[in-house]
Amino acid sequence: MQTLTDQVEALDGLVWQPFAMPLVLVLVGLLITIRTGFVQVRQFPLAARRTLGSALAKPGSGAGEGSITSFQALSTALASTVGNGNIGGVATAILIGGPGAIFWMWVTAAVGMATKYAEAVLGVRYRVTRESGELASGPMYYITRGVPHAGAGRALACMFAFFGAATALFGTGNMAQSNTVARTFAEAARDLTGLEVPTLIPGLLISAAVGLVLLGGIRRIAAVAERLVPSMIVLYVAAAAAYILLNATQIPAVLGQIIGGALQPAAAFGGFVGASVARVIAAGVSRGVLSNEAGMGSAPIAHGIARVKHPSEQGVIGIFEVFMDTIVVCSMTAFIILTSGLWTDPAYQGASGDLTAAALGTSIPFASLIVALCSFLFGFSTLIGWSYYGEKCIEFLFGSAVIRPYRVIFTLMVLVGSVVSVPLVWAIGTLLNGLMAFPNLIGIAFLVGTVRSLTIDYFDKRST
Repeated sequence: MQTLTDQVEALDGLVWQPFAMPLVLVLVGLLITIRTGFVQVRQFPLAARRTLGSALAKPGSGAGEGSITSFQALSTALASTVGNGNIGGVATAILIGGPGAIFWMWVTAAVGMATKYAEAVLGVRYRVTRESGELASGPMYYITRGVPHAGAGRALACMFAFFGAATALFGTGNMAQSNTVARTFAEAARDLTGLEVPTLIPGLLISAAVGLVLLGGIRRIAAVAERLVPSMIVLYVAAAAAYILLNATQIPAVLGQIIGGALQPAAAFGGFVGASVARVIAAGVSRGVLSNEAGMGSAPIAHGIARVKHPSEQGVIGIFEVFMDTIVVCSMTAFIILTSGLWTDPAYQGASGDLTAAALGTSIPFASLIVALCSFLFGFSTLIGWSYYGEKCIEFLFGSAVIRPYRVIFTLMVLVGSVVSVPLVWAIGTLLNGLMAFPNLIGIAFLVGTVRSLTIDYFDKRST
């Protein structure tokens, strides 16, 4: 197992070295930012208003074609992004790269808001109706139509769909979630009762819950996400905010560590082994993408089937999605871990969500129980969201007949993920994220002119 872990981590390191995927993500995000006139900055107030408005809208309101409401599409996308990457992914980023990794996570989010906007716009613009009668969307459709050479476009679309399905079955969309849920559940049991609970037990519980939801398809997934996602975010943010208020005097020092560590990484001390600049950037960008998924191409699979009149209506909601996920939720997790000081404790160097639980527990009673509950809700929501993403990727490759077998395999892999080692499961997840993002970013680069045209069209009409 250790040999396999080392091999996967080596490949992951190649993909996420600073001049590979991190550079491509930032350059494409900057390209979109410039071509759209900094849409994520100029239109952020509109993004917040539209998100709130879609949350408060009555069921069935809103004109336009689509399978689910705009808020259900956001909830499904947030269900996938606000997952255990926000609890376990942030922890592993700090353990690998130190405090400076959080700075690069913020950079990823700043340009990622523009990237997610473009993905949602293209998702709506190029969605199709499948032979089953359902709408389908995502990079596999806009890549096919956006890359000038038909053969190259089809090859890149199939590459995205293959790695998207693999991520859903083996990566951050599946095994990384159940792994963190199981570990935080075991941490809570140990902390509250002194019992050593095998991770297989929470793995069985979450597998059964996921299987029941998958039977109902996208409408049941969207309905569950619409109710679950806002509640779980409020619960976690409330607990994190309470911790931060109790430790407010330490926040300036933590900010100094984050900014100072971006290009001058923390040296080895305690249980922390130290990190190079390259390792800090890779940890921050890879875990940032793991968290907000901007550039990966997953979110437009949900955003693209929303009932909206214009693609940019859903695009601005994508902006707010990244802000809430990374700037709000991930930052809170980072502040909790860094103020606690436990990230240098040798006992937590192989940890993920259990580090977050222990850190929160330094100031909040029953913190392990709160984090275990949030981890379950985050993991469960991500699992049901990613099950749909993988389903659409599989459908693109092999047709609608394979959907039911895929759902069975997906549920089984949830169980497998609960008992796999932490380093292996997160290395597989971030590696697949990078491989999935590559063809998607190529497609977006070819279609940035279309994004610009739709952006101008939408905001010109709003101003008249």
